[in-house]
Amino acid sequence: MIEFKEVSKKYDTTLAMDRVSLTIADGEVFGLIGHNGAGKSTTIKNLVSIIEPSQGEIQVDGKTLTKDDLETKAKIAYVPDSPNMFLNLAAGEYWELMRVAYGISVQDAQAKIEEFTYLFALEGKQNHLIKSFSHGMRQKVFLIGALLVNPKIWVMDEPMTGLDPQAIFDLKQRITDHAQAGNIVLFSSHDLNTAEELCDHIVILRQGQVKYDGTVEQLKRDHDNASLEKIYLDMIKQYDQADTQTATSEAGDQ
Repeated sequence: MIEFKEVSKKYDTTLAMDRVSLTIADGEVFGLIGHNGAGKSTTIKNLVSIIEPSQGEIQVDGKTLTKDDLETKAKIAYVPDSPNMFLNLAAGEYWELMRVAYGISVQDAQAKIEEFTYLFALEGKQNHLIKSFSHGMRQKVFLIGALLVNPKIWVMDEPMTGLDPQAIFDLKQRITDHAQAGNIVLFSSHDLNTAEELCDHIVILRQGQVKYDGTVEQLKRDHDNASLEKIYLDMIKQYDQADTQTATSEAGDQ
């Protein structure tokens, strides 16, 4: 289980997360939904310890996540939204880095690498530098790194971006299988159809605040079984209109 307890993150004068509280249960595919700047990536980066909260705390399996907590962090694998890292490593060197970091045996790692390079059409690419790959191929390299170590929690920031249709199909199946085995998959997405298809539980973020926290099924029932895309866009439109009315009222009072 993952718990965010009143987590805020402030950059200078910008409040990117505003007292976010949410719970992700074992066995869930959990989606973070929101426009650019809504706080999705900031939420993820706090969980994977790229940044630290300005206030509040994050717990994984009842243990507070701290900067030096390697045991808890070993339960998490992260696929970033931009695969422009480790560019001067070969794909195989990156996978070896992941293998060593997570303590996977050479034999187990090699078997999984063979499986996943076949699955994602990267056979024979292990000695190619990551910087020589297209965006989609780079994304596959980092996805394989996460699948290779196979920890309890997969954290993926826009994981479908740049992938070809077959890779998207295969990744969706892996996500479903991982959660059904009692693990957690947390991902952010702009693709609301994918979120509707995969997610057991979603949180809709806007301006760093949680605007909905619950199941896709309940949200659809509450909105006459409309699509998630229509529900989301209508919600955001209503919030934007309310903000405009508030700003107009405040300007008139000055």
